[in-house]
Amino acid sequence: MNTLMRLSPQLHHWRTYCIKQCAAAGTEAAARGKPNYEEFIGSRHQQAQRSIVVQVSSEKSYNELYNYCSRFGRIVTVQHYSVQHEDELHYMLLEYASAGEASAAISSSAYNAELSGSGVPVRSPFLWFRAPTGGAGRRGQAKLAANQKTLALHTVNGTRSLSHEALKELLRGAAGIDQQLNLLYEQTRLNELGVRMRFIAALQVEQAISGMFPDALAQPFGSSVNGFGKMGCDLDLILRFDGKTPGTDQDSQREASRLIYHTKENLSNGRSQTQRQMECIGDMLHLFLPGVCHVRRILQARVPIIKYHHEHLDLEIDLSMSNLTGFFMSELLYMFGEMDPRVRPLTFCVRRWAQSCGLTNPSPGRWITNFSLTCLVMFFLQQMRQPILPSIGAMVKAANTADIRVTEDGINCTFARDMERVGFQSRNTSSLSELLLQFFEFYSQFDFHNRAISLNEGRALAKPDHSAMYIVNPLEQLLNVSKNVSLEECERLRIEVRNAAWMLESEVENATLSESERREQSWGLLNLFKHPEKSVIRPNMFFKPRMVEVSDLFDKSQTLAPTPPPVNYKNPTVRQQVQSIKAAARSELKQLRESSTTTTATATSAAKTKRSR
Repeated sequence: MNTLMRLSPQLHHWRTYCIKQCAAAGTEAAARGKPNYEEFIGSRHQQAQRSIVVQVSSEKSYNELYNYCSRFGRIVTVQHYSVQHEDELHYMLLEYASAGEASAAISSSAYNAELSGSGVPVRSPFLWFRAPTGGAGRRGQAKLAANQKTLALHTVNGTRSLSHEALKELLRGAAGIDQQLNLLYEQTRLNELGVRMRFIAALQVEQAISGMFPDALAQPFGSSVNGFGKMGCDLDLILRFDGKTPGTDQDSQREASRLIYHTKENLSNGRSQTQRQMECIGDMLHLFLPGVCHVRRILQARVPIIKYHHEHLDLEIDLSMSNLTGFFMSELLYMFGEMDPRVRPLTFCVRRWAQSCGLTNPSPGRWITNFSLTCLVMFFLQQMRQPILPSIGAMVKAANTADIRVTEDGINCTFARDMERVGFQSRNTSSLSELLLQFFEFYSQFDFHNRAISLNEGRALAKPDHSAMYIVNPLEQLLNVSKNVSLEECERLRIEVRNAAWMLESEVENATLSESERREQSWGLLNLFKHPEKSVIRPNMFFKPRMVEVSDLFDKSQTLAPTPPPVNYKNPTVRQQVQSIKAAARSELKQLRESSTTTTATATSAAKTKRSR
């Protein structure tokens, strides 16, 4: 304790220094015009605090809703989306100019009197717009100012994905394969509304426990924020009770305060405590939060999670409390995507191709995952003669004290957050179509049997074990990202990339179709993507049929009695006589059996009587 007291001034100076360095790094990023990952997360979180979600009867309710909600403040943007349940439900996401205006709209809301006996009166940003009651019709509504006009609805059906046929038509009308790649990325990536919805879902969890944990922070990570998410992707959340970033004046006052909070001591180990806390959080989500349903607690996994569905957002959510490495991995992928505009379109195309070939599968198993495919793309871009991405090792060497990140498990997630300090500048000028072809050619020749893929080194290493595919986890380097991939699936990957390289090469060489021919037939990426129905992987798909049936090993002629030939009678009279003889014989046999049974029973009874005497 005395040692800690002596070190406390040094720790205070160290913390202040780190805060100043973070602020300086943020200023540099803002000057460049590109926000870093922490700034991106912070701005989205503030955006969610300024937003509400209102259920309406249809998009035609927009003008009336806008007129009503404008009384609480200036509305910046409104986006519409629908959710398909038994009926189609419509929602409006409204963003105000400030968080106070959004809070005023929420505070003015009322609870449904019809549900007063069964509904839980919870305050949340999820509301619904009821019809006017009594005299509170249009005459009772506040009118817009004379100089204020109704804002145009920004998005209608903003979460509706492009159908497969519509996407094919769009790609068929592209000018070339490079444009196809960019169109595929733009039309399938997670859009602006999708990102906003995910941060509102995080804010709902955060606000639900803010009374007891005012510093709690629910942060999205994974594909929802790293720039590699597609429409409809799941939301990964990490909930931290002490997640607020220090650096405010209030934090400085707390450090100097002599008043210390009494807290509950954790009597068990960290994992058990996390599991118990998550069990309580799961109960709270299930019992109190509107829109949350189908709560499943998976607490025995390596990273305990709570899975649930949000019916107002049509969103599957995975909540964890001890997955900081996933958060920092999202930051790393976000930075890779921001370094070069070709990274994300190339990754989206590779993922789409793998899905069409059946290499990936929504169910967990022996198949390669989207994260492993993303690592394959990143590694390919690192090891080129003129690399497009730097190795993670180079980013670690360029890190300073402001970049130090260490998880509670002691995992070092330190790397440079400012790419200018890394000093990496790519001179590669290859087009997207050329990079895609080179990707397939590279992995068609890669020695998965003996070599491991390391994004930290930016080169292949000797494989440390006998896994079919070995991709070193960029942050937890003792783990294999692709440990689940079977030898059979690894071989299928090599076959498919070889076929894709041959097909794409022929497409590039024969790119002489006219514009009318392009619109009438499949070309480019359309020939690379197979029909989705062919990509369904069934459990018995790779089991070979039996060479010999067991029943074939036995001679059926020996086991089965021969069928007697049919009897031909001279006339019906003879046939009747034969049947009468058979009936008489059966009757005599029956009498003989009955008499023998009676004799045996009498003898047995006499023997028992004799023994009893």
